Amino acid sequence: MNSHPRRHRDAPPHVYRIAKYDPADRDERGVYTGPEEAVSDHGPVEAAYLEAVAAFAKESGVRHLSIREPQAPPGFTHFGLEPAAEGGGLAGLFPPDLTGFHDGARVPIAVGLELVRAMLRDSGAWCRLETEPETDAEPSFAVHVGWDQYVYVSSSAPCAAAVARTRELGLHPEPLDASPYEAEFDEPGGQRPADDDFWAQLRRCVAAGRAALLEEMHIDNASRWYRLDGGAIDAVRARLAPRARLAVWPDLSTDVAAVLAALPEEGLVEFVREGHDGRITSEVDDPEEFRARAAELSEARAAAVLSVYTDERSPLFTAVLPDADGVLRARWRTEPTPADRDWACLRTAESDDDHPA
Repeated sequence: MNSHPRRHRDAPPHVYRIAKYDPADRDERGVYTGPEEAVSDHGPVEAAYLEAVAAFAKESGVRHLSIREPQAPPGFTHFGLEPAAEGGGLAGLFPPDLTGFHDGARVPIAVGLELVRAMLRDSGAWCRLETEPETDAEPSFAVHVGWDQYVYVSSSAPCAAAVARTRELGLHPEPLDASPYEAEFDEPGGQRPADDDFWAQLRRCVAAGRAALLEEMHIDNASRWYRLDGGAIDAVRARLAPRARLAVWPDLSTDVAAVLAALPEEGLVEFVREGHDGRITSEVDDPEEFRARAAELSEARAAAVLSVYTDERSPLFTAVLPDADGVLRARWRTEPTPADRDWACLRTAESDDDHPA
């Protein structure tokens, strides 16, 4: 699940935790002691969850939901109680390359319910499902699927009929002050948008030979990589998923043997490699696993080893794509680099000049 959540100031006021667990089957510490297992039955109970969520959405007047902060394979860790499903359980909902599964993607309730099903099954994919109302008159609604078959529904409407229907379905709706999965990502200094100034800086860095790669983090825990040159930047920019996080990197090394020899002794690393077809891919593993298949990796045309640890990972600069109207609505953030901090300081100074005391 995504990290760094906190209470959103505009969260819907009516919140319910929906579960198959009877509150009477809890001990003095609140731990469930009944017979229900913490996995989906792939059957009538799962169907009851989906019908309950649909009832809340209907009573709230919601027909579409937005995907927020999506996560999907490939990821190097799977925490679900069930085996990971191929494609994270998204097969049939999105193309194999997951086009359309991005932050802010608007999907009908029917697709939203299938995403809830995939999350109940711990299939590997996860996201928040929320409305993004632009006016106070629009309904506010959210569905968050948590661990152990707990579903959190938030609405601007009290949804008394949906609560009653949930009980009829054999599930237990409990009112809460807030969903534990509401999120807003706080980073000091603000997030740099991938605006025209960002792309102009990128062009300068590429022309000077300082930058050559763009990492597109379109899904949490997954990246796509692009080699840049003066003529490719516009084409790459047009292909990026909405609201993606971007990181700019120096070029890969053509001395692949030296890259493999410099692998650290322990810890996880990300091995980025370019094949002879020009395609750039990355994989996360520990150094021993990479050494075991050194012959395979040595066939790469160029490569680099990057740390997966935040304090050791250092792109040149980063940004997040704003929406088409120029507004940055993505809540997730990139880890600020020194260049990003310089940008934030310059922005603050410019703001102070525009608004003198």
